[in-house]
Amino acid sequence: MIEKISLINKISDSYYKPEIYALIGFIIISFALTFSNPYFLTSRNIINLARQVSLNAIIACGMTFVIITGGIDLSVGSIVALTGTLITGFIVQLSLAPWLAILLGLFVGVMLGSFNGIVIANTKIPPIIATLGMMSIARGSALLYTGGKPIAGLSAGFKFIGRGYFGPIPVPVIIMIFIAIIASIILNQTKFGRHVCALGDSEETVRLSGISVKSLKMKVYMITGLMSAISGLILASRLGSGQPLAGDGWELDAIAATVVGGTDIMGGRGTIIGTIIGAFIIGVINNGLNLMNVSPYLQLVVKGIVIIGAVFVRTGIVKRK
Repeated sequence: MIEKISLINKISDSYYKPEIYALIGFIIISFALTFSNPYFLTSRNIINLARQVSLNAIIACGMTFVIITGGIDLSVGSIVALTGTLITGFIVQLSLAPWLAILLGLFVGVMLGSFNGIVIANTKIPPIIATLGMMSIARGSALLYTGGKPIAGLSAGFKFIGRGYFGPIPVPVIIMIFIAIIASIILNQTKFGRHVCALGDSEETVRLSGISVKSLKMKVYMITGLMSAISGLILASRLGSGQPLAGDGWELDAIAATVVGGTDIMGGRGTIIGTIIGAFIIGVINNGLNLMNVSPYLQLVVKGIVIIGAVFVRTGIVKRK
């Protein structure tokens, strides 16, 4: 039954390519900003844009898996803050080797995601409520751990993760590309990826096929926890400190990147390449508005409109198909 659902998805996707629409939108927005602001297309701005987008894109890769299953994760920004402060604290306050601190921080992210998955899979608590609770728990834990103050004192070697370059390409961008490739292979070329898409199509069908729905749900939330922890690591490295208030509102950017990139908000379909393009669309909009000195409050309004518009267009296209 799962294979039949996957076949139907493949046939449908051969006619509907959401990433194409996202790419067209990205090109139009980029052209508009190129002609409206002379600083947009400078190499310095492009590199800075790519580095900023990489953090959201990494989280959005994990969010893609969750949304394809029909779920949502509002805790990603808070997990960024908690894991970033923990990694920094392990290095500065406990004098742990950076590699060990990083592994422990990533492990915490996976465990927090796992907890989300366990709650969602084993109770009737909706994902939006379960992850909203985790958002508060993780943020409060970060503030308690740091006393509400940043933890500084990281070495130059550790800062290379967030600030360094390989040639002209920032390290965070290279990490983003690597994660996107791995995530795309998992989603498109593995049984797990096919089961994730099938779960978004019909949970009951997956259950009747003998596949553990609980295990699938737990794994996709573990992925978002890991992706959030990786972004927390990169951000702490880039800032040179662990910030307990970091990642505030990042869940909105990750969700926006995912749905703008063509992932069906109701579940069942989505692509990693579309999500990456969606992340760049959100990043280009933010960057362009910043260059034009637009109020950050208005930027939130624009993001909300973009999300609603993307879902509206996506729904209209599906109905026409």
